[in-house]
Amino acid sequence: MKLFETYIVRRVGLMFLVALLPVLAIIWTTQVLQRINLVTDSGQSIGSFAKLATLILPSIIPIVLPFALVIGITQSLTAMNNDSELTVIEAAGANRSIIIRPIMLLAVVISIFSFFVDNMVEPKAKVAARQMVAAAYADLLSTVIEEKNFRRIEDGLYVQISQRLSGRVLKGLFVADSRDPAFDLIYYAKEGAVDPSGTSLLMKDGEVHRKTPDGNVSVIKFDSYSFDLSDLTQNRGQATLRASDRGLGFLLNPDASDQDFSAKPGTYRAELHRRLTDWALPAIFALFSLVIAGDARSHREGRLHPMVTALTLAFALRWADFYAANQIENNPSFVAVLYGINVAAALIAIILLRRSKRSNLSLPLRNRLTNLWLGVQDRISAAVRRSPGGSA
Repeated sequence: MKLFETYIVRRVGLMFLVALLPVLAIIWTTQVLQRINLVTDSGQSIGSFAKLATLILPSIIPIVLPFALVIGITQSLTAMNNDSELTVIEAAGANRSIIIRPIMLLAVVISIFSFFVDNMVEPKAKVAARQMVAAAYADLLSTVIEEKNFRRIEDGLYVQISQRLSGRVLKGLFVADSRDPAFDLIYYAKEGAVDPSGTSLLMKDGEVHRKTPDGNVSVIKFDSYSFDLSDLTQNRGQATLRASDRGLGFLLNPDASDQDFSAKPGTYRAELHRRLTDWALPAIFALFSLVIAGDARSHREGRLHPMVTALTLAFALRWADFYAANQIENNPSFVAVLYGINVAAALIAIILLRRSKRSNLSLPLRNRLTNLWLGVQDRISAAVRRSPGGSA
């Protein structure tokens, strides 16, 4: 790589990192805060929360990378144009590939990295995160529920205990169950315990209030009552894997006996083609940025900042890809639309880049003539100022 190409890669790469890290940190923080209930509701340590936060990061990186690259390219080329560096390059008769080649090389490297993260790292991180959350909630009643605090176990089910003793014994039990729309149930018990398998809550010396929608309430006292937790513990103790959690190998050759795949095969088809197209976005966005900001422009030319134009096109293409990928779930014909959008965008950018290159072939000669004329004017003005009759 030539010295000037190395300079461009270093400058664009630095600006790319400057744009990537703050945006990545902001999005990552918002995603992590949405899962803060893992600590507040399940009593996990800050170390477990930090581990979960780390596992979230790979799912954000492929989304942010293309847009950070757009910012890095357009901002760097705009600064070079403002410093007249692009004008000097064209005036010296240098081939425009000296700008295009290093930027596209950087974009291809970022695309390959995005493919690796999206297909190798992210699925494993998502599976680990799901298993971690499932394990944290698996034994929620006997080990996690805090004393004298109401806790929502799931929608419509709330539990409170007065005291927790050794041997999984609970004192002062209160359970409110409104999951069945036909009636509401409220349980009171002086003592209770979760059985070793975690499938049932055994309550002793208490009563249950049953309220129907018409307002009628019936009260039943009991010496011993078993509250079924099997569905709850099974759902919380096992991580259900979705299409986004699967590796590329599974998506290419899914297991027909997999329950989730059998129930929703369209989501797996959509996820596969999304992954096979999203990784190329950094390279396509780089072509957009070069078309918009890769030429020397006059400072007097009125136009939007190249970054605004490039980001607008990038967001439009990303939205079109997102829409087409979602439609694939119910309409397989949108597979061709998804690939067609990206191929057409890349071809249009390449054509515009080549046309811009041909239209600028005469710029070096024009710039030389302009510089020569300005030099002559400067010499004439200097001679006039030095003459006896000239002004100081």
